[in-house]
Amino acid sequence: MKSNEGTIDRVIRIVIAIALALLIYLEVVTGTWAIILGIVGAIALITGIVGFCGFYAVFGMSTCAIKKPKDSGA
Repeated sequence: MKSNEGTIDRVIRIVIAIALALLIYLEVVTGTWAIILGIVGAIALITGIVGFCGFYAVFGMSTCAIKKPKDSGA
């Protein structure tokens, strides 16, 4: 599994997951919406930690920085 998320993308996903968890914990959102947001938050947290997004892979996207090849000095 090759990483396809850049650092900023990963941080945003983790921050969103924390925000959703707080909304559920503080009971701002309850019931069915809490369950749905909990699932979305869990997915965001897992993909943010792992650095791999299945949707990005399906559509051939990546937010990783492009690595430049090292100059051979010749």
